[in-house]
Amino acid sequence: MAIAKAERLMNLALCLLGTRRPLSKRELRASIEAYLEAGSDDSFNRMFERDKDDLRELGLVIETVENIEGETGYLARRDSNRLPPVQLDAEEAAALGLAARVWQQARLAGAASGALQKLRAAGMPEAHNPYEHSAIEPRIPVHEAAFEPLMLACRDRRPVVFDYRKANAVRPETRHVEPWVLECWRGHWYLAGWDRDRGAERVFRLSRISGKVRSRAGAFTAPVPDVVTVRETVETWAGETATRSARIRLRAGAGYPLRSRATSARELGDGWAELEIPYGHGLDAHLVEFGPDVVVLEPADLRADVIDRLRAVAKG
Repeated sequence: MAIAKAERLMNLALCLLGTRRPLSKRELRASIEAYLEAGSDDSFNRMFERDKDDLRELGLVIETVENIEGETGYLARRDSNRLPPVQLDAEEAAALGLAARVWQQARLAGAASGALQKLRAAGMPEAHNPYEHSAIEPRIPVHEAAFEPLMLACRDRRPVVFDYRKANAVRPETRHVEPWVLECWRGHWYLAGWDRDRGAERVFRLSRISGKVRSRAGAFTAPVPDVVTVRETVETWAGETATRSARIRLRAGAGYPLRSRATSARELGDGWAELEIPYGHGLDAHLVEFGPDVVVLEPADLRADVIDRLRAVAKG
C-alpha cells in the first residue's frame, strides 16, 4: 500500500510539473492508472484531494486555476518549484554538520540526518568535522514524551491541553496553552506560550508535564510575539538575574546545582556547608525541591516562603 501511494504521488507530481496548461481532475484521472482504478467519482475525489494535500505538505507549489469555461485546473510551474543552487562555504557546511550531530540522540535525529543528506546531494561541500574523533560530543537530550507533540503544536500553531505539576504542588492540574516555542536551558526543556486559564504568558518545564499532550482545534486567541525570551524568563524565575542574595545551609554531598551558583561557600565541619546564592523570583520553589538538605538562614521572607511551601506539600 505504501509503495502504491508513493508511486501515485510521483505520477501526479510528474503530471503537474510536465504540463504547460492547467489540467482538470478529469484529465488527471485519465492520465494516472491508480485514479482510473478508483471505484467511483467520490472515491477518486477523496484520493485526489489527499494526494494534492500530501504533495503540498512535501513542498510542491500547486496552483489552482480556473479556465474561461469555469473548469478548475491544476499545475505546478517549474520556476515556482525550482530551488536556487546551494552555495555554502566550508565553515557553513561544518556548522550544519555540527548542528545535525547535536540532535543524534534526540527525536529529531532522522529529520536532521535527512536534511543533511539532501544538502550534500544538492552540492554542499563535505567539511571536516572537528568533533568527529573528539571525546566531547555536543548533544541535546530529549527524554520527555511531551517534546514531540509540543514541537508539532508549536509548528502548526495548535492549542494544547496537558496536566502540569508545579514545583510546590503534590498533584498536577490541567493547563490550556497556546504553545509558542520550545527551548533547552541548562539541560532542561521549557515551553513558552499563552496560558488561557490565567490569561498571561507562562513558561512550563517539560519534565513536570504528566500524561499525554492533547491537541485542540481552533485558532490562537492571543498574538504570538515576534521574539519569545524563554531563557530570560526562566533565568528570572530561577533567580539568575537577581540583585539580592540569600544565605543557606546545605547538607554535604547534596545540592550540586546550588553549589555551582554560590557566590561564596564555607564548610561548617558538621556535614553542612554555608552558601550565599543569588536570590530572585522563584528561588523558594527551587529550594523546596531539595527537601531537608537545605535550610534557609536569611532573608526572613525567603525562609517564610520555603516553610509555607513545605507545609503545603506535607498537607497534600
